[in-house]
Amino acid sequence: MNWSTRVTELLNIRYPIIQGGLAHLAYHELAAAVSNAGGLGQITAMSLKAPELLREEIRKVREKTDRPFGVNFAIGQHGRSYHEFLDVAIEEKVPIVSVTGGNPAPFFEYLKGVDVKKLVLVAAVRQAKKAEELGADAVMVVGQEGGGHIGREDLSTFVLVPQVVDAVKIPVIASGGIGDGRGLMAALSLGAEGIEMGTRFIATKECVHAHEAYKRAIVEGDATSTVVIKRSLGAPGRALKNRWTSRILELEKANATYELLKDYISGEANKRFANEGNVEEGFAWAGQVVGLIKDIPTVKELIDRMIKEGENIRKRWQS
Repeated sequence: MNWSTRVTELLNIRYPIIQGGLAHLAYHELAAAVSNAGGLGQITAMSLKAPELLREEIRKVREKTDRPFGVNFAIGQHGRSYHEFLDVAIEEKVPIVSVTGGNPAPFFEYLKGVDVKKLVLVAAVRQAKKAEELGADAVMVVGQEGGGHIGREDLSTFVLVPQVVDAVKIPVIASGGIGDGRGLMAALSLGAEGIEMGTRFIATKECVHAHEAYKRAIVEGDATSTVVIKRSLGAPGRALKNRWTSRILELEKANATYELLKDYISGEANKRFANEGNVEEGFAWAGQVVGLIKDIPTVKELIDRMIKEGENIRKRWQS
């Protein structure tokens, strides 16, 4: 089966499958594995403590693969400048960057004249149109099923993706609720030319920075095992349901200020669960796709399986 789309051509990858930025998790081990398996792996930049650590991660990816990879910049994180990290990506001639969690306009302005492909995560039609206007090469469209930060309008991937496809001329990449070959083919049917997955890639062997307890929680969860936190702050995000997120929701219901919430929603609280496995004293991002995840394969096993599922679906359609 020919898997060529404008996304595979743009990014020079075999399959239209992109690994999400995954704060505190997406480093060289996972990024290289995804790229080697035919997708696009990414390093998360803003979870690193210093720009030189990003340079080390980039070089480690290149030791493990000669395939394209990207660097994700979550530019909305409180109190952190991305410029020095972006300088490293430019100096290292990273072929692809993606932007999440903030206004991409100043980011793109900084990249003027740099030969790099630019992807932007959006959660609304107007955001997609703005990203295209600013010079994005493709948009990644996340529905409310997704893990981590999602849109404020509660639009599902199935509804949002075709709206964005109709609204922009650049390639559209679907994200949110996708974890197997069925999701891949559904996204392509909606007019998307690729998919982005986050939660599904956490539950893989090469996501070594995700604690085994986190992976188990994903595998053992179902579609109702997540909740949306931070809605009261205007930055909703979907996480695994536990005692910690219940406390966050109680505080939000009581109209708690950011000052009262900040320790509960901090990167440190995220790392306690995601990296250290303290499943009740922190939180971990995850999408509703946990209801479809039943194992922890290697990245290659996962992508090969998805492609085989997709090809079998295509055969059924043809018959």
